[in-house]
Amino acid sequence: MTRTLLQRSSVLLAAASALALAGCSSAGSTAEAGGTASSSTSTVEIEDNHGTHSVEVPPASVVATDNRTFETLADWGVELAAAPRALMPDTIPYADDESIVDLGTHREPDLEAVVAADPDVIVNGQRFAQYREDLAGLVPEAALVELDPRENEPLDAELKRQTTVLGEIFGKTAEAEELNAELDAAIQRVLDGYRPGDTVMAVTVSGGEIGYIAPEKGRTLGPLFELFGFEPALEVEGASDDHQGDDISVEAIAESDPDWILVMDRDAAIAADEPEYTPAQEVVENAEALRNVTAVQEGHVVYMPKDTYTNEGIQTYTEFFDTLADAMGEQD
Repeated sequence: MTRTLLQRSSVLLAAASALALAGCSSAGSTAEAGGTASSSTSTVEIEDNHGTHSVEVPPASVVATDNRTFETLADWGVELAAAPRALMPDTIPYADDESIVDLGTHREPDLEAVVAADPDVIVNGQRFAQYREDLAGLVPEAALVELDPRENEPLDAELKRQTTVLGEIFGKTAEAEELNAELDAAIQRVLDGYRPGDTVMAVTVSGGEIGYIAPEKGRTLGPLFELFGFEPALEVEGASDDHQGDDISVEAIAESDPDWILVMDRDAAIAADEPEYTPAQEVVENAEALRNVTAVQEGHVVYMPKDTYTNEGIQTYTEFFDTLADAMGEQD
């Protein structure tokens, strides 16, 4: 009997040990899985134009609609599920990426495609800002982030704010800091090169016509007057912030005789393939009324990057400021 009891005890002990080991193994696997999950995802609190949002990082599915952000996201290797590829210049690699669902343009957007993308975060803004409420209703679980430059805020600070927040969302804080530093350096170069008292004119060229951009108006060249302390060559009462500039005569521009003319070629970004497209440089150089203007005579006409109208991110401004600083540094 003693032998039988000992045998039973041994069997029970072995079984208990096996269960214990299985339990430890299962618990260990669960702990490891939980640890992996917790280490691979987390939540960050970010501040955008509409308040504070909790964003799960890294986001598994991303939709982006703000043209100002495309170059940054592409440079950082962020994969997009959907975006308005029709609004992207060909300088952005996303434009030809067929794996990204094309949301179309802001005039006739395919917002239902955003639902199918099931995004964790939507980087919305600029031309798609008008659809904020629609997107919030369609995908209420997604973090809807908007970082458009705000009115009455310095342009450089707003560009850096956008880059900083995107860096927090996509784990690219060091890269964001580098972009911000490059912008600061380019701005300082312009400040160092600009001679106080030199007058500046900003224009946009569209449809072969030169439009006047008022100081501190609009979203591209207007804000540079305040940023750099440029002295306007011409100020027009009741000027607008129209994206094609205000319709004033070339003769009026010539009469103001600016020392510098800054130009945005609107059509270069959206109509360069059309037969009737004329580059801004040709329009300005062939304008008879501008022939004797100081800026033209001295080669002080500086053009923004060709894709500016559909690519107004921090890199675009940094590039333009460096170009402008180069030109100003060549003065006697």
